[in-house]
Amino acid sequence: MKGANSPGQIRIIGGQWRGRKLPVLNAEGLRPTTDRNKETLFNWLMPFINDARCLDVFAGSGGLGLEALSRYAAHCDFIELDKQAASQLNSNLTLLKANDQASAAVHQGDALGILSGISTTPYDIVFVDPPFAKSLVAPTLAALEDNKLVQSGSVVYLEHESALTTPALPAHWQIIKDKQTSALRYMLIEVS
Repeated sequence: MKGANSPGQIRIIGGQWRGRKLPVLNAEGLRPTTDRNKETLFNWLMPFINDARCLDVFAGSGGLGLEALSRYAAHCDFIELDKQAASQLNSNLTLLKANDQASAAVHQGDALGILSGISTTPYDIVFVDPPFAKSLVAPTLAALEDNKLVQSGSVVYLEHESALTTPALPAHWQIIKDKQTSALRYMLIEVS
């Protein structure tokens, strides 16, 4: 069994870095998105991804944002609370030569606090995959709306435990794709 800080791996499944394996910490609560779920998600995102400005909230391994950059998103901001996971994410961006501020930036700290001042420009794609059982889904979606981090045409990927009821969405947010497994529910929401 791996120790709490032993590295695992994530794999980039498409784009310019397809097949690259990157180290990630085996940190408590870190649940990198499976390749199968990533494939479904990025099939959904195909019409939106090229040149997109992305935000990976609760980035963890950074797998979703890195996959977006591999598929030619213009920029991704990553937010991660855990210092070691944020440091590993910065190291992986350096390995991929995507560590310049024009391509990507890692913001280490509390996501809800960072969301209040991260950008004055809305994002095209936002990944929201919070730690399970922490009651972060509703406040995170509210922070995206309240801080004008999404606009008409933006899409939000939301993943949460299947036992959780998805909170009410603003009237102008529409679920356009939705899947559920025994452990989790994931969906794509379009802002109109």
